[in-house]
Amino acid sequence: MAVTDMAELRTVYPPPNARAELKVLDHLDGHCRDFIALSPFYVISSARADGRADASPRGDPPGSLAAVPDPKTLVLPDRPGNRQVDTLQNLVERPHVGLLFFVPGMDETLRVNGVAEIVTDPDLLAPLAIKGRMPLSGLKVTVEEAFLHCAKALVRARLWDPDSHVDRACYPTYGQVIADQIPGADAGQIDEGEALSCQEDLF
Repeated sequence: MAVTDMAELRTVYPPPNARAELKVLDHLDGHCRDFIALSPFYVISSARADGRADASPRGDPPGSLAAVPDPKTLVLPDRPGNRQVDTLQNLVERPHVGLLFFVPGMDETLRVNGVAEIVTDPDLLAPLAIKGRMPLSGLKVTVEEAFLHCAKALVRARLWDPDSHVDRACYPTYGQVIADQIPGADAGQIDEGEALSCQEDLF
């Protein structure tokens, strides 16, 4: 049976406690900025014009993942990738984003929601250069909501527990998966190319 309206939803879930609402900030305070400075990884969610959602991973060395020029502004670099630019295309049409930051070894996550614009301003992007290489572009996010998310999900997942890590041999390589999905693709060539790209084209 599908839940189709808010009233019905609240028959399944009682209202949250007051703290859950009070912890939501409209800016990045010192704790949020410190969390972002420690983070090497986040997931960005966006939506297409027709409302279909998308989520994409982003990673960089801690301290290079984002710049926080002021409490209401977050600048995120866009590094070399597959040039499909799904997220950037979405943001041209719908500028709202949801961000989820992770810090290895910490079970809490940081959630940030806001409005993004694609920027190429060298002054904004210069602090995010790595090894002298500037990002191709960046996202300037005006922060609307920011809050620390509790640890339950990552504790359940045992995400950082080495004993929970799978043997990589139990799943095909990236190249093998793509070769199985695209007729004529060569798994070995794909894996070799990806390994080289991860050495030479990260930044």
